[in-house]
Amino acid sequence: MSDLAFQRCINPVCRATVDLADTSFRCPKCGGLLDVAYEWDRLPVPKTLKHFESKWSNRSDPLDFSGVWRFREMFPFAPDAQIMTIGEGQTLCQRADAVAAYVGMKPGRLFLQYEGMNPSGSFKDNGMTAAFTHARMTGASRAACASTGNTSASLAIYCAATQLMRAVIFIGSGKISYGKLSQALEHGALTVQIAGDFDDALRQVQDVSRRLGIYLVNSVNPFRLEGQKTIMFRILEALRWQVPDWIVVPGGNLGNVSSFGKAFTELQELGLIDRAPRLAVVNAAGADTFFQLYDRHGLRWNAGEFDRPKLDSYMTAMDAANRRADTLASAIEINRPVNLPKALRALERCGGVVREASDQEMLDAKAKIGGGGLGCEPASAATVAGLLKLVKEGVISRDDTVACVLTGHVLKDPDATVAYHTADPAVFEAKLGKRGVKRASFANRAVQVPNDLAEIVKAIELYA
Repeated sequence: MSDLAFQRCINPVCRATVDLADTSFRCPKCGGLLDVAYEWDRLPVPKTLKHFESKWSNRSDPLDFSGVWRFREMFPFAPDAQIMTIGEGQTLCQRADAVAAYVGMKPGRLFLQYEGMNPSGSFKDNGMTAAFTHARMTGASRAACASTGNTSASLAIYCAATQLMRAVIFIGSGKISYGKLSQALEHGALTVQIAGDFDDALRQVQDVSRRLGIYLVNSVNPFRLEGQKTIMFRILEALRWQVPDWIVVPGGNLGNVSSFGKAFTELQELGLIDRAPRLAVVNAAGADTFFQLYDRHGLRWNAGEFDRPKLDSYMTAMDAANRRADTLASAIEINRPVNLPKALRALERCGGVVREASDQEMLDAKAKIGGGGLGCEPASAATVAGLLKLVKEGVISRDDTVACVLTGHVLKDPDATVAYHTADPAVFEAKLGKRGVKRASFANRAVQVPNDLAEIVKAIELYA
């Protein structure tokens, strides 16, 4: 493999380097997380981000067609011949004036980065194509993940489309949307359901992967995060290479905010942007470990010397109380985010904040996003729910330029959408009421009419 790319411990005291081919994804000296690092001085770096516009004239090349790999000069760990792509990254960054009005921002200031247009319907494909490429480089024949749904769907589709590996996915009991599980089953993945939640599944899949030599694609894998950096490159491209004031992202395993922070740090170091946007992470209130540690307990990166005893004490107390993540936003229903140190680093470098949003707030925001023309899963709507709070608090100005990342398609969890808009109180209570959702503030309920032409016409004239 190339000597121009390698893995490096994120601990600034350690900084141990690891061979590019290593798949343990942990520092052998201190056990810390790893970055993919590059010898930028020896690599051909574009002089300007406008360089990437030329890729659009070469869309017959699968790598330039990909919305991930056409930026491959910004994460050059793989030779072109080894790259695996299925056309990911054909996404949309849409101006969202109707949603801007809902959160109290001026028209033309809010943009929604819609990752639901990826092949598997979520942002995971950005990282999966990079991790899958690295897996191919290492000669892997099996790849595994723990998942609340989106990662498993993405891994399954890459394995099925390329026929190069067998997908093994771990899910918890009752902790996965059928919309997502159906994708893993349809694409032929071996699905292992364990008695536990996502955090239990992640522990098990890491142990199993080590024991059986299976390639792990969860976001502890730093190559996954390299692909996810390209979400930010596409936002910059959509904004004509102007850096927004804020990026808002849901917080689950914290891979996205970690990768975004790395992307902007590298762009600044390479002189391709003169400033980084601020980052806002929004947890679900039912899975708010990062919010509690960052906002309530004051945990900070502190140049790598973050308060590990404080982190360990919080996790120990959480386990002692048997607190489990519980939210309708299944994609971010995670209590022990594996990328927490990287997320702390990203917020320090970019001047970030963390907020939480209840299921009620996320579903209301989701309805407003849908009313504006983009359908997303509940976890995606955490961004707009969090933005509403940050604008009210005055942290984000109504004049700021903001991009909210919508991480998954509306059909990832259609049950929640239908239950929110239903007129049937029994359906609402069964799906949403027991989760603390008391009202459907922006419900679009079906109008029931007799099977009579005159009555149908009357209803349409009344409501439309």
